[in-house]
Amino acid sequence: MTVAFLSGKHRRAAAALGAVSAGLLVLSACDKPTPLATVTVGTTSVHTEAACYNDGKAIKESQIQDCLNKKAEKSITVAPDDKIRFGVDPEIAENGWTIFIGGERAEQEPYHKTYRTIPASAFFTSPTTGEPSSSAQVSIVETSGKKLTGIWHFKLAQD
Repeated sequence: MTVAFLSGKHRRAAAALGAVSAGLLVLSACDKPTPLATVTVGTTSVHTEAACYNDGKAIKESQIQDCLNKKAEKSITVAPDDKIRFGVDPEIAENGWTIFIGGERAEQEPYHKTYRTIPASAFFTSPTTGEPSSSAQVSIVETSGKKLTGIWHFKLAQD
């Protein structure tokens, strides 16, 4: 005669507990993705995760310039008369964000909404020399007070 060690009800409970435990183990091994930033021109959009992000904490001063100088992995083509729409996740907007062009701050005050539109013509003149250019690296920089907490890069290529 065979004796069952666990009843059907207990086996199902043990199986469910094992599945939950395995799921938690898998989730604990995953990194949380960084918030996204998006650039849209007409009907074309590109989005990217941060080039530098420290889980919402300040990026070390020694790393900021290297982060700002990283090359953009995402590119979008724009005409001089296009409007460029920038969008960020709500957690970026909550802290505030600014636009950098070629690694240089383009505006002084952080913006606190998730979406804004800027004419493309604003990005194709060198801020230092005034010379026209055919491309520009634009960075969205999340701020928290005077600290930088995230940097996202896009390349704008003139059509």
